[in-house]
Amino acid sequence: MRYVSTRSTPNVPGLPFCDILLDGLAPDGGLYLPEHYPSLTAETLAHWRTLLATEGYAAVAFEVLDLFVDDIPDADLRAICERAYASEVFGDPVVPVQPLSDGVWLAKLSEGPTAAFKDMAMQLLGQLFEYELARRDETLTILGATSGDTGSAAEYAMRGRRGITVFMLSPQGRMSPFQQAQMFSLDDPHIVNLAVEGVFDDCQDLVKAVMGDAAFKAAHNLGAVNSINWGRVVAQVVYYVVSYLRVTTALDAAGEDVTRVSFAVPTGNFGNICAAHVAREMGLPIDALILATNENNVLDEFFRTGVYRVRSGAEETSSPSMDISKASNFERFVYDLLGRDGVRTAELFGPVLREQGFFDLSGTPEFADARRRYGFVSGTSTHADRLATIRAVETADGVVIDPHTADAVKVAHDLRDAVAGPIIVTETALPVKFSATIVEALGREPERPAAFVGIEDLPRQVTDIPADAELLKRIIEEHP
Repeated sequence: MRYVSTRSTPNVPGLPFCDILLDGLAPDGGLYLPEHYPSLTAETLAHWRTLLATEGYAAVAFEVLDLFVDDIPDADLRAICERAYASEVFGDPVVPVQPLSDGVWLAKLSEGPTAAFKDMAMQLLGQLFEYELARRDETLTILGATSGDTGSAAEYAMRGRRGITVFMLSPQGRMSPFQQAQMFSLDDPHIVNLAVEGVFDDCQDLVKAVMGDAAFKAAHNLGAVNSINWGRVVAQVVYYVVSYLRVTTALDAAGEDVTRVSFAVPTGNFGNICAAHVAREMGLPIDALILATNENNVLDEFFRTGVYRVRSGAEETSSPSMDISKASNFERFVYDLLGRDGVRTAELFGPVLREQGFFDLSGTPEFADARRRYGFVSGTSTHADRLATIRAVETADGVVIDPHTADAVKVAHDLRDAVAGPIIVTETALPVKFSATIVEALGREPERPAAFVGIEDLPRQVTDIPADAELLKRIIEEHP
């Protein structure tokens, strides 16, 4: 398996997995994708169903990843998966599923060290980085941006790993107090938190600007842990496979013969649902991909109208991890939508967006066929919707969900009649990370795991900076 950029010209030779793992962003500014998606068969899914029941999540993760990775020996890749998805990291089973009302299921992705779904990919990425750096006898400087959960998941996954230093950008005051405490309480010389004046999009732009300086990137061996890194996306493909297997197995045991499901995914940067798109392209039996946004509904607007319009700034909402107006991973889908035309993709995400602030595919045959070909439907949820959904789920099912998951549940119910099969909602985080919204919805604090008691009272390790790429470069250069 080889990888190409979403902005590459025809006949450009592909790169192996470990090269693009450490690279993050392609030199031409595009994002890496495999030259083709592997195809699943009914026999493969039946084998994985048995494997999940007998050997667990890590065994299935190895087999899924093995389809995409051919430059790590099988024994090593298997050991990496076993370390990343050990029961002491994620509990047992890894990614359990839970039925809610009206044919909706919850894929519980927040059982990891930082209580967010980002742990599912980040723990694997930490293992992969450490393995490959040791093999090459190199170091890596990770530059990332977070709107909430990516930062803490990355820092917890990378801390203490040999040869890795992390610089994590976050928007000043835009994360929940719990999210800030998780990141800023880490006291490690190789973890550097930088709070940027502005919104998440400003942080993301800084990462792209610094990564786009090829000489600086090479001099400091910069890599990425944001979902622009293909390693993040392919790791997330695994839990779509596993949650599909768990739900259909449970329904089969209950006497329901279900072969296809739909997924509802809350998203702002198109990373999580991009992995669902990849799984569907591989042949996982998915009817619809239900894309749920909050008030920052750039992606919902595209799937309704064909117009991708970057906003001047993201609105601050009660599902803050989705407060994004420039969806970096969306380029991967558009590349597929346009028949993998890298030249056309580069034009849309380069000069067209820079000059117009939007592009319009509404009149193209590709967009007209998008629902049938790729399964996407979409909707938007508001603060009032989140509160009502949190209350409704708690009343009907006795389950407290976080506001991002509530966005997905709300949109899933809105679109229930437009999709087939049970709907699996991908959980975003434990409710404790957004306690103010839970208190507003339910009148009480959410349950707090013992590991997180008093976290907001710990000393903070963070530096405030303006959105200045040259200043960021100096901070990286001067770090001991």
